[in-house]
Amino acid sequence: MYHLVNALLYLLSLLPWFVIYALSDLLYVLAYHVFGYRKRVVLDNLNRAFPEMTERARISIAKRFYHNFTDTLLESIKVISMSDRELDRHFNVNEESVSLISGIVRSGRTCQIHAMHNFNWEIVNHGVSNALDIPFLAVYMPLKNKVLEKIFRRIRSRYGTVLVPATAFKQNFEQVEKEYSKTAYALALVADQSPGKPHEAWWLNFFNTPTDFIPGPERAARERKLSVVFGHFYKIRRGCYTFDAMLATEDASTTEPGELTLSYARYVE
Repeated sequence: MYHLVNALLYLLSLLPWFVIYALSDLLYVLAYHVFGYRKRVVLDNLNRAFPEMTERARISIAKRFYHNFTDTLLESIKVISMSDRELDRHFNVNEESVSLISGIVRSGRTCQIHAMHNFNWEIVNHGVSNALDIPFLAVYMPLKNKVLEKIFRRIRSRYGTVLVPATAFKQNFEQVEKEYSKTAYALALVADQSPGKPHEAWWLNFFNTPTDFIPGPERAARERKLSVVFGHFYKIRRGCYTFDAMLATEDASTTEPGELTLSYARYVE
């Protein structure tokens, strides 16, 4: 089954960009206008987050979200067969952000990057890991489908990203950390995951809604005296992305409990 699915996705990835985006436009129409996939949830969230906006403005944001969603789906498949040169054309390296992270690690400090769920993480992972000249680890949530997980795990590690599954994280990370016990590295994690244990989470007002944030990233950073960087990536134009990073603290142990999580929540907003 793996070889069959891999072959089909590879053939699909060979389609030219104009066909990829024509398919994305079709999926957008189906998802938003025909089936209304989670449309009410999206619009309710936007209404809660931006009550001051007109309904027309919120609908415009929703439509752009669905377009980004379908673009990401098709672009992620396109990545399978993209050459290094083509990937470079679709990722704009922010030298200042790359230098910030590389500089921290080269100084001997491990850098923990608190990222977030933005599009398109597949292209950005390639771009960032290719641009950095330091060990780059990333915590990720494995796909439930074992065939797709095997395919995309191979794709995501193409430029040397060391993938650490979020499932059974402690066990997985302890094994990886032994390999990097004598060197600093950058560790990227998506810190806006929904906590598995809400009663242990940090609860904050986020976009006008009480929201639980996982405490693990801050706790680990404070206990291990890590440097922390907040990062996000975004679309410059269709198919082209970049990555921005901001230093949150050089030493997380100097921050108060909850301070980093609150700063991160404001950053994500």
